[in-house]
Amino acid sequence: MFELIPAVDIKDGKCVRLYRGKADAVVEYFDNPVDAALLWEDKGATRLHVVDLDGAFRGIPANIGIVENIVKKLSIPVQFGGGVRTLSAVEALRDIGVDRIIVGTVAVENPDLFTRMVEIFPGGIVLGVDAKDGFMTTRGWVEKTNLKAVDFARKYENLPIWGFVYTDIARDGTLEGPNFEEVSNFAESVGKPVIASGGIASEEDIFRLSGIPNVSGAITGKALYEGTIDFEAVIKKLKGGL
Repeated sequence: MFELIPAVDIKDGKCVRLYRGKADAVVEYFDNPVDAALLWEDKGATRLHVVDLDGAFRGIPANIGIVENIVKKLSIPVQFGGGVRTLSAVEALRDIGVDRIIVGTVAVENPDLFTRMVEIFPGGIVLGVDAKDGFMTTRGWVEKTNLKAVDFARKYENLPIWGFVYTDIARDGTLEGPNFEEVSNFAESVGKPVIASGGIASEEDIFRLSGIPNVSGAITGKALYEGTIDFEAVIKKLKGGL
């Protein structure tokens, strides 16, 4: 079934959202990210997406203690991204019970290291494809590369990764709607499942994404926190309740 996944983004110990990934464009929603995580589980989430924004910018996870607390408090699986650029980070996150670990920058900059990460956590590594104008970005979306997102993803399809999180960073946190064409093009170009992220603003956006072949889920944050989507109502519809 298509999975709608709430996002809990952590910065300076709080649950926040950024606008287009910009570190200086921050809106705070919860003083304690654990409270946000518990809220979405209570509303029917089947998975949680946690991002360590401090880690993404610094290059090393900075909020593992908070993440561990979230994992312990929740009964649903947690996936994590943000600054995972060492084997020790993968091992630490795996050991505290994170279900999936999203890695992007390392796969661009150090393919051998990325392969080792997959080897120590087979099936648990998700390739983070953070794209702008169809090209990969790295280091917390700060640096744009000359790598086409589709070509980059295909490079790792033969590894035992779980699949992909495809984020259109020009749409993230904007409530402008996803770039459906780019999501569709990417999803049809790869064989493993794709989770879409970036720009979701309405129920219509979610149901359009759920109709794209090979898109198994979507991550949404700002639309939930700003109330433009009724999470419980959408979950019921996705389950066929309406």
